[in-house]
Amino acid sequence: MAQTPQDHHASGHGLAFRAVETVGQIVDMVIQKAVGTVVFVGGATNLAGQTLRCIFQAIFNKDRRLGGDHLLAQMVRVGIRSIPIIALVQVFIGMILALQMAPTLESYGQLQRVADVVGIAMFRELGPLLSGIVLSGFAGASIAAELGTMVEGEEVKALRAIALSPIRFLVVPRFLATVIMLTMLTVIADVVGVLGGMFTATTVLGIASEQYLSATRAALTQQDFISGLAKAAVFGVMISLIACHEGLNVRGGAEGVGRATTNTVVKSIVALITTDVLFTSVFYAFGI
Repeated sequence: MAQTPQDHHASGHGLAFRAVETVGQIVDMVIQKAVGTVVFVGGATNLAGQTLRCIFQAIFNKDRRLGGDHLLAQMVRVGIRSIPIIALVQVFIGMILALQMAPTLESYGQLQRVADVVGIAMFRELGPLLSGIVLSGFAGASIAAELGTMVEGEEVKALRAIALSPIRFLVVPRFLATVIMLTMLTVIADVVGVLGGMFTATTVLGIASEQYLSATRAALTQQDFISGLAKAAVFGVMISLIACHEGLNVRGGAEGVGRATTNTVVKSIVALITTDVLFTSVFYAFGI
C-alpha cells in the first residue's frame, strides 16, 4: 500500500525523535560516567589521606603502632607469592624483545645493541608496568574480594562498633605491603627480563653472554634504575588504594564482591597506563 505525504512526514518526525532520544541517552550516560569517575577519585583520595594519617600516627605515636605480624603476612601474600608469575612473565618479555628487535638491529649492523634495548626497556618501562599489571590481577583483586567479603559479613561494622579504625587495621597493612613489595618485585623483574633477553641472545643470536652483560651495564644508568623504582612505588600506591576503596564500598552481596574484584583489575590497569604516560612525558620533558 502506497504511503501518503502525511505518512512520510510522520515517519520523518519519528526518526528525528528517536535520534534526539538516542543522543539524549548518550549524553546522560557520559554525564553519569563522568560523575562516577569524580566520585571514585574523590573517595580514593579521601582514603589516601586517611591512610597516610594513620601511618604518620603509627610513626610518631607509640600507642598506635602497626601490627608487624599483620604487615609481614600481607607482604608474603601480596609479594612473595607473586614472584613466580612475575618472573615467568618478565623472562618471556625479555625473550620476545630480543627476538623482535634483532632483525631491525641486524639490518643496521648493530645486532649487539639488542642488549641495550632490552635493558633500558626493562628498567625504565616494562619492569614496573608489567609487574604492576600482574600484581593488580594477582593481589589487587584478592584485596578487594577479601575486604568486600568482610564488609558483607559486617566485620568492618563490628570494628567501628568497638571504636577500632578499619583504615588502620585493614587498609594500612595492605597499602604498605603493596607499595613495598611492588618496588622489590620490580627489581626482580628487571633482572629476570635482562636474563631472558640474554638467553635469547646467546642461544639464538650468537652473542656471547659476557658481551651481552657488558653492553647492558654500559647502556644503563642510575637514572634508569631510579625512575623505574619511582614508577613502581606510585603504581603500588594506586593498586592498593583502588583495591581497598572498591572492597570497602561493596554493596549487593556476592554479586557486589565479584563486581568490586572486576572493577579493581580494570581500574588499576587503566590507572597504571595513564600514570605511566604522565611519568614518561615528564621524564622526557626533563631529559631524565
